[in-house]
Amino acid sequence: MKRLQSSLLALALALGLTLPCHAGQTCTEEPQSATQIAEGMKLAQLTSERLDASGAQVVLLARAGQNLTEYGLRWSHLGFAYKTEAGPWRVLHKLNECGSANGAIFRQGLGEFFMDRPWRYEAAYVVLSPELQQALLPLLRAEGRGRVLALNEPRYNMLAYPWSQRFQQSNQWALETLAMAASPEQVWNRATAQDWLRRRGYPPTVLHLSAMKRLGAETTRANISFSDHPNAERFSGRIATTTVDSIFAWLPQAGLGGEPSTIAR
Repeated sequence: MKRLQSSLLALALALGLTLPCHAGQTCTEEPQSATQIAEGMKLAQLTSERLDASGAQVVLLARAGQNLTEYGLRWSHLGFAYKTEAGPWRVLHKLNECGSANGAIFRQGLGEFFMDRPWRYEAAYVVLSPELQQALLPLLRAEGRGRVLALNEPRYNMLAYPWSQRFQQSNQWALETLAMAASPEQVWNRATAQDWLRRRGYPPTVLHLSAMKRLGAETTRANISFSDHPNAERFSGRIATTTVDSIFAWLPQAGLGGEPSTIAR
């Protein structure tokens, strides 16, 4: 056991694992087992190797944090993974704080990114176009901290409507920030980012949720609301939201990135 713990500690340091962060978790969960930590670290190590081999400096990196197969979705959450000047990869992404109605931007190592008890120990990434990588890199590194927060809305909603500025969820922040980097002369706030995404043909995922599901979710979860959705869509059970799968399908069509690559242990 001591040998395993020493190996995990060394790997954690190499992959940039910091102190445990409860963002995106319930804050009442039991500590992770050695097996769970080892599985997350293995995936982080493999991801680091694959990203190094890609030759990229910035990618969109996704994980399977929740089981969304009921909705035909494979991935639940993404962030920007970027190569630091010192060498290790870091991930900048938005997380929900402990199931509350608040969200914030976090900078983590790959190890910590995969420590959120994923439903499936797999990942996927898209290498962005060279021009977009160069535009994003200064935003994602420390010197771009101010600008990278420009489009963050603290009011968090897991099913935020993609064309409203009332709430925001994790994938939506990443997509709007990508729009700002891709076209800074046209995008300077959330409204202009969404206009740009509409013009470029981004298609949100439309989930079909019954009235009972909507009522149950909205009354029991602080991080779910349907109040920003148009009434006609909301009451017909058509809930549009920003998903990893829709972003990955759109990027090659928009000429902003390649096809997604999957990483499995």
